[in-house]
Amino acid sequence: MDQKALHPHIIAAYRVLETGEPISQADALRLATVPGELSLDLASLANKVKNRYASKEESLYSCSIMNAKSGVCGENCKFCAQSRHNRADIEVYDLVDEESVLLEARNCYSSGVSHFGIVTSGYGYKKINGEFQRVLAMIDRLHAELPSLNICASLGILGEEPAAALAAHGISHYNINIQVAPDRYHDLIADTHSVEERIETIKRLRKNNISVCCGGIMGVGESMQERIAMIFALQELDVSVIPLNVLVPIDGTPLEGKEPLSVADIVKTFAICRLAHPDKIIKFAAGRETVMKDFQGLLMLSGANGFLTGGYLTTRGRDTAEDQRFAGQIESFN
Repeated sequence: MDQKALHPHIIAAYRVLETGEPISQADALRLATVPGELSLDLASLANKVKNRYASKEESLYSCSIMNAKSGVCGENCKFCAQSRHNRADIEVYDLVDEESVLLEARNCYSSGVSHFGIVTSGYGYKKINGEFQRVLAMIDRLHAELPSLNICASLGILGEEPAAALAAHGISHYNINIQVAPDRYHDLIADTHSVEERIETIKRLRKNNISVCCGGIMGVGESMQERIAMIFALQELDVSVIPLNVLVPIDGTPLEGKEPLSVADIVKTFAICRLAHPDKIIKFAAGRETVMKDFQGLLMLSGANGFLTGGYLTTRGRDTAEDQRFAGQIESFN
């Protein structure tokens, strides 16, 4: 390492590579001030930390999701096409049947993707009702017919009984994002529910030994400092997988036409997240192909070690076979 060529804040952050200890929030805020033209130096460090502390023998973590219940959601999340408060033109349908889920899961498994998630729109399930029981039956069916596939779910806010039931039915990961710094959730995301309800759900899941996939979305109007606050809030929640989404502005939502963040800021966010979470799975989710386009490979070399493939509920993704080739190319750098 030629220290003379590196920014002093990046030099100080190299202790993460040496020790495996996360940077402090104060360190992260200092790294956020590094000029954009030096963001590649920060990305290089994050990639080294990932390779040393978060690499596994298997390939990059990959997952695919199915929109198993679409639209007519009563929550008013500003970025989401499925909210009935918004005017996005999407397909609307109730919970699909088991055969539809099984077909989608088989396609996922045959493509070499290791994790398959069932996603439903709506507030969630405070109690076990008939619809939730149907989801449990889907999980059981998938376990029986595709025993090597990890079955995940994203069903919104959960009460004690539904969380315990998911544990009993062998769920692999549960996704529920805090999206932004907790104290900005009400302003930037939604006010029909609270971030505290999401955090309580995470605690219930962890109490039942369910691994949690929890991250956020960038580009909704937050500052870099607030993005860092979100990253450090995740440290306290003991999550296993951190999905980072880049806003895809959807027509008919309050964020339509939103100007995208600079690539340099997104690179710095991914890199800082890795330095704050040296051994976690950091998953590049929405915005990978549609927003980042030519730069998606760079993001995967800025600390990420996982990606969401095959589509993002109401926005298009990339073909899973093409993504598998992409993963092989990324791994050649590691």
